[in-house]
Amino acid sequence: MSYKHLTPKERFLIHHYLQEDCSRRKIAKTLRRNPSTISREIRRNTGKRGYRYKQADESAKRRRGEASAVPRKMTPEHWAMVENRLVNKHWSPDQISGRFHRDGVVSVSAKWIYNHIWEDRKAGGVLHKSLRRRGKKPNRRGRDGSGRGVIPGRVDISKRPVEVEDKTRVGDWEADTITGTRHLGAIVSLVDHHSKFAFLSKAGQKTAENVGSAVVRCLEPVKELVHTITADNGKEFSGHAAVSEELCAGFYFATPYHSWERGLNEHTNGLVREFFPKSKDLRKVGPREVKRVEELLNTRGRGGCLTTEPLPRCSARRWRQLEERVRLCLSCVRGGSEVRICSLNMLIGEVFSCGRITFCLGGNAIRNAIAGQSSSSLGLAL
Repeated sequence: MSYKHLTPKERFLIHHYLQEDCSRRKIAKTLRRNPSTISREIRRNTGKRGYRYKQADESAKRRRGEASAVPRKMTPEHWAMVENRLVNKHWSPDQISGRFHRDGVVSVSAKWIYNHIWEDRKAGGVLHKSLRRRGKKPNRRGRDGSGRGVIPGRVDISKRPVEVEDKTRVGDWEADTITGTRHLGAIVSLVDHHSKFAFLSKAGQKTAENVGSAVVRCLEPVKELVHTITADNGKEFSGHAAVSEELCAGFYFATPYHSWERGLNEHTNGLVREFFPKSKDLRKVGPREVKRVEELLNTRGRGGCLTTEPLPRCSARRWRQLEERVRLCLSCVRGGSEVRICSLNMLIGEVFSCGRITFCLGGNAIRNAIAGQSSSSLGLAL
């Protein structure tokens, strides 16, 4: 229905129905008015003696008179006043609108002032530079196109296989980047859902090419154990198609600003920040230092992870012996099937991926194996 002011008769009926203890919604229905109109009328005109219809009608007439006294047409002089307060006094459009209306200068909305500023900007003016954000639109979180751009070929996390959420298999990785001061330099972090095993790799500058190469470099040795990769919506992952093709794995993107969908990766980044704080220039960090932190994360133990004790240092020869023993044990557990292990990372993945055994990295099991004892001491439990 079209809006029109309440009449003196309607105000008398409001007063009468209030005396009869009728609800505001019932009054609105009787008068065929919107309930908010009735509520606003009662709120505005209720004093210590309750709602009084004569005084309410007089107040409404006074307000209409005051409103009509404020000029509604903007003149060049008015716009000059707006620009003076905007540029020289650093007022916002909302402050200008409110003060002009209060002082009876002119009735102009903040949106009207903003439109004037945008028109000035299109004409090459500089009024927008006097705004709080220099004319930049606020980044409204969760909206599409919120300034980060759209990643070509993006596959949403909702299309990711449901078994990833179970965290029962090795090979579902979460990816992110860690930057230093002034976003100079970057480190790619990858962590496995099930085993919590992490990879860290320097990526130079945070470009799609560098980040994609770092992801492939980390996961190529354990390619057979890469089923899915889940990343945030940073543009540095826009090269996801090449990574997915190289590793033969699905690449998915979390919902924008839903960091809890990659909670393990966020937690891992927090652990890495202990060594590489935001104030650190990552360009000055060498690959050896990054690998040292990676080794520390993977060997000192993490809550809920199988890696509960420190992994001892040993020579390459000792690791080959350990691999051979684990290969034999896995072959027995899997009914004599051949198990291919090409590296320590593959060893960890193969052991974790065997669903019928529990392998405790670290502790006496590995120490005994490295010491040359029998393969039965590897800590394999059916």
